[in-house]
Amino acid sequence: MIKTFIVKGMSCGGCVGSVEQAIKAAAPAASVEVFLDGGLVKVDGVEDDFVVQKAVEDAGFTFEGKV
Repeated sequence: MIKTFIVKGMSCGGCVGSVEQAIKAAAPAASVEVFLDGGLVKVDGVEDDFVVQKAVEDAGFTFEGKV
């Protein structure tokens, strides 16, 4: 099931890469798409939203929750 989250604080391609890598490190089997415009992150393959939240926050960004 694909879930969409809002992440604040991303301002460049490096930020996008950092968020994607952090989520994939926390959930290696997940499929992750990060969109700089709008600060959206789509994740498939993660049941527990807290895994995504912790990965995003540990990478230094603000997790705003599900869309």
